[in-house]
Amino acid sequence: MAGKPGSNSGWQTETVAVHAGEFVDPATRASSPNLVMSVTFAPEAVTGFSARDEQGYEGFVYGRVSSPTVAQLQAKLAALEGAEAAMCYASGVAAAHALICGRLSRGDHLILPDANYVGIAELARDTLPRFGIEASYVDVSRPEEVAAAIRPATRMLWLETPANPTMKLCDIAALSRLAHEKGVRDVAVDSTFATPIATQPLALGADFVVHSLTKYIGGHGDAMGGAVLGRKADLDALNLEASVHFGGILSPFNAWLILRGAATLPIRMRAHADAALQVARFLEGHPAVTRVFYPGLASHPQHELARRQMRNFSGMLTFQTRQPGPEVAARMVKELAVIHYAVSLGHHRSLVCWIGTDDIQASTFRHEAEQLSRYRDFAGDGVFRLSVGIENAEDLIADLARVL
Repeated sequence: MAGKPGSNSGWQTETVAVHAGEFVDPATRASSPNLVMSVTFAPEAVTGFSARDEQGYEGFVYGRVSSPTVAQLQAKLAALEGAEAAMCYASGVAAAHALICGRLSRGDHLILPDANYVGIAELARDTLPRFGIEASYVDVSRPEEVAAAIRPATRMLWLETPANPTMKLCDIAALSRLAHEKGVRDVAVDSTFATPIATQPLALGADFVVHSLTKYIGGHGDAMGGAVLGRKADLDALNLEASVHFGGILSPFNAWLILRGAATLPIRMRAHADAALQVARFLEGHPAVTRVFYPGLASHPQHELARRQMRNFSGMLTFQTRQPGPEVAARMVKELAVIHYAVSLGHHRSLVCWIGTDDIQASTFRHEAEQLSRYRDFAGDGVFRLSVGIENAEDLIADLARVL
């Protein structure tokens, strides 16, 4: 359909990933999305100076409010996630900050996992208390702990599944029902590890989904971005405050790069999951490895939940070694030839890093008593987090075998 986005009705996921949000440019007949870098636009009607006065105007006025290339990415993400709307931000943390601080106020209470992505964990522990937002940290794989933590002031339950770096899962449908029945307004799910290819949290009862677009959806490690997805009315309100006032907007150039990456997401996720399962099985049988956590393995404590909740087991796994982790990590830095020793995840190339328990406890989680004991039961002195790329699994296995 020239000049207009096509209908996504009836399309399969692979077709949605390629075509949703895109259209043939009516002026140039360009088949690929345009990169529109302009900050300002000449409106077709007189609009007010404040973004508040632009409400109801369908065109573009100023890039901090909306931008054509970013809007195309938002439409594609919404179609992939089955959401009414999406808003994009400069990073995954910017997206999480936009949602949390755009929806919560002084006196509100937030429940988070006791171990989740460090950027969000540190935001909650170090920043939110200064603004009067209180947070509690529970093992969200245990619904009874979530239920016990809910208060009259609880406004949001934040979930992450699979969790970073523990690879724990939580039951989105059960926890969404529990939270809503107890009066919690918002259930938000960080679904970065899963992607829309594996899990669609909105269909399971969540109110919002958050993605770090830097990871699987962008897929190439060359563009940072984040997104919040949910109901259009909620995101329209969030846009005015969290985009216009907080200002953490996504660059059109990054949006253009992420659009290109998103088109191959279903194909890449199949390759990630296929290779990760082969690597996980190799590691599980290696004498130098003591534990492997991958949702696709029958040995994962929540494998049945993974089979029920995930259509794709993704490319993320963690493992522990008999030899002290720092020693193995030092060999990895020097000797790995295919896998890169580096942080981040979800890229087309494989990445591995050591997450020491003492380090992450001191910097981020700061667990005490039972929570600390639970984390050490899982992690011991630390874990290797491996993001399996789309390389040949045999090459990845040979690379790991050389350093273990």
